Amino acid sequence: MKTAKIALIVLALSVAAYPQTKDLGMGAFSNESGAILMAVDAALVNQDKDSPYVMFVAFMATAGDKALAVAAKDVVMVYKGTEYRMPTVKELRDAYRGELRDLDFYRSLGREGINSSWIRYYEFPEGSGFFPPLTASAPLPASEGHMSGKFGVVTSLYFKNPGFAKGDKLTIKVRDMKNPELTGECEVVLK
Repeated sequence: MKTAKIALIVLALSVAAYPQTKDLGMGAFSNESGAILMAVDAALVNQDKDSPYVMFVAFMATAGDKALAVAAKDVVMVYKGTEYRMPTVKELRDAYRGELRDLDFYRSLGREGINSSWIRYYEFPEGSGFFPPLTASAPLPASEGHMSGKFGVVTSLYFKNPGFAKGDKLTIKVRDMKNPELTGECEVVLK
């Protein structure tokens, strides 16, 4: 009996020492346990699960004082045990015409959930993301997102829709370009 109590205490302490993804409400999730802090807003996916491509908004920052960079090609979504890579910008623009609609719709959604996370302590300079809108004044697409100190990266992430349904769980994972052992991930539950 005493051994079981000790095992439960050790388990409880290990869970407390390595916090996992937190549900922030309104389709937002946050995970601060990796070298790369991540917060993912899935509000748009929750509103339009039938879209052929789905857009998440990801916020990333370094957990320490290192300068880290995430390449777009290294962002993956794990869904039902299968790893999905993001499409290239060209592939997305050739196959999908909803990027401007997605951004306009996302801007109309509440962001109280995502804004209540660690992101409020960081700055996310406006600029190019992995999938900027195709407009005359839009910046060029970035193939990398750089973060250091209190400056993070915010970008839309697109994935081909594998057939999402309410209640599905998925994980978005990223890694540093120079040191793939420095990672971040965020679990998302669709509502």
